[in-house]
Order: sequence, then C-alpha cells, then structure tokens
Amino acid sequence: MKKSNNANNVTAAMYDTLLRPVITEKSMMSSENGKVVFMVPLSATKESVKAAVEAIFNVKVNKVNTVKQAGKVKRFRGYEGVRSDYKKAVITLAEGQNIDVTAGI
Repeated sequence: MKKSNNANNVTAAMYDTLLRPVITEKSMMSSENGKVVFMVPLSATKESVKAAVEAIFNVKVNKVNTVKQAGKVKRFRGYEGVRSDYKKAVITLAEGQNIDVTAGI
C-alpha cells in the first residue's frame, strides 16, 4: 500500500485543535519573527497543536508554547459573572516558513 502524504493525513480533530488565529497588535509584531498565535481548546497539548499546524498549513514547527488564561470576574448591572477560561498557543515556525492568518480578512 502506498504511503500517503501530509495533506491526506489531516483529520477533523486537527481542525478542532486550532479554534482561531489571534489577531492583535502584539501577535502581528511577533509574526515578523516567525511566530503565529492560535486559540486552542483547554485540553489541547503541545504535541497535538504541533501536529495540527504542520498538517493543515504544511509548514515545519520548531516550538510550541502554551498560555492558559483564567477568566476574569466581571460585574454587569450589579450581577457577577465570569468570563470563560482560554488557552493560546504561540507557534514558532522554522526559518523561511510563514503562515498568513490575515489572508481571509
């Protein structure tokens, strides 16, 4: 049986691993240094994020750093509420690789 390439190994779970790109001023400045930031589920691991980015975008990932942020307690009209917890993944790409997350805007 013939071995399949990277494009055919993309699964639905990999698309669920990368929720959306983080498009902020800070993340756009870090993209000049070969870094891309994505929101990921709280259950995502560094290995699963690396595999998803390499399969979906067909790039080489050097490193993945994750940041878990607890939701803030906020008040609205006297009622207390809590924002959702979230997790970001900062992906460092190999030299010469890039992902254009602003292409769809």
